[in-house]
Amino acid sequence: MSITKKATVAAVGLGLVALSACGSSDEGGSGGDSKTVTLVSHDSWAVSKSVLADFEKQSGYKVRVLKDGDAGQAVNKAILTKDNPQGDVFFGVDNTLLSRALDNGLFQSYEAKGSDLVLPEYRVDQDKHRVTPIDTGDICVNYDKAYFSKHKLTPPDSFDDLIKPRYKNLLVTENASTSSPGLGFVLGTAAKYGDDGWQDYWKKLKANGVKVVDGWEQAYNEEFSGSAGGKQAKADRPLVVSYASSPPAEVIYADPKPTTAPTGVATGTCFRQVEYAGLLSNAKNAEGGKALLDFLLTREFQEDMPLNMFVYPVREGAQVPPEFTKYGPQAENPETMDPAKIAENRDDWVKSWTSLVLK
Repeated sequence: MSITKKATVAAVGLGLVALSACGSSDEGGSGGDSKTVTLVSHDSWAVSKSVLADFEKQSGYKVRVLKDGDAGQAVNKAILTKDNPQGDVFFGVDNTLLSRALDNGLFQSYEAKGSDLVLPEYRVDQDKHRVTPIDTGDICVNYDKAYFSKHKLTPPDSFDDLIKPRYKNLLVTENASTSSPGLGFVLGTAAKYGDDGWQDYWKKLKANGVKVVDGWEQAYNEEFSGSAGGKQAKADRPLVVSYASSPPAEVIYADPKPTTAPTGVATGTCFRQVEYAGLLSNAKNAEGGKALLDFLLTREFQEDMPLNMFVYPVREGAQVPPEFTKYGPQAENPETMDPAKIAENRDDWVKSWTSLVLK
């Protein structure tokens, strides 16, 4: 997912590249070069150049960033190459895919400095410290304010609302087998309706005309009428599965800036997502990787994230810019799910969802 720095915004969230800042343009891997540390990530990694420069100056390491597609693709590729990894640190595995990474031995143990400052609700794997929580955000349905105003229709606010006839053929979501927000949305419905009720819910959602596309980029920028990209593409779906932090991006990166966000969030449809980073097994520069993980928990990096990756920090006391919270406050009561339950059911749920919705 990406956005331009000009008049259009390609939206957001745990899954947005706000700027093209990725540190070094060095094409070589860290290999035997002890002064280069390689970060492997999904396409949404972004950091201010000055912040990354501070780390490089203070640590003595040069950072190379390798972006490997969306979160699901990046995790799968990292697992396939774990014996000869592409880098030293992996960033961007989230709570929907965490067990897959851990069960496949993707990471080695390392307790990053500052781990004791991570908010307790985001800590996992406390006995082995194979991953470090880095950021959090909410996957939620977004709506196009102009559409609902024009049609004198109240926007939906809950999962229950989405299956009502008045919202027929209005929602676009991502494929749960290929997209992190798509999977998060399915998990949100499973958390809401339980093991026995979520499939029935999706039968009703399918009957109400939900459209499924491969990934967030297509859903938000091509199908959603409320996004800057959607307006250009003359998209016709005023509801999209995206992030609670998508509205502030529509404001912050617009030129000229609107006084209010053109999109809103159906706060009763949110699922809390957490992203982690870890030291890759067989990392060639483990010491550099450890230093980089320490850096990701510093106040400097944590406070830099909101306006670059449109996510919330997990470090206690880290401040969030006012323009970020003004247009995209976190959901007060998002759906959540124990990582162990996700691990136990995820693959079966995705198979059931695919059979139910796509066939």
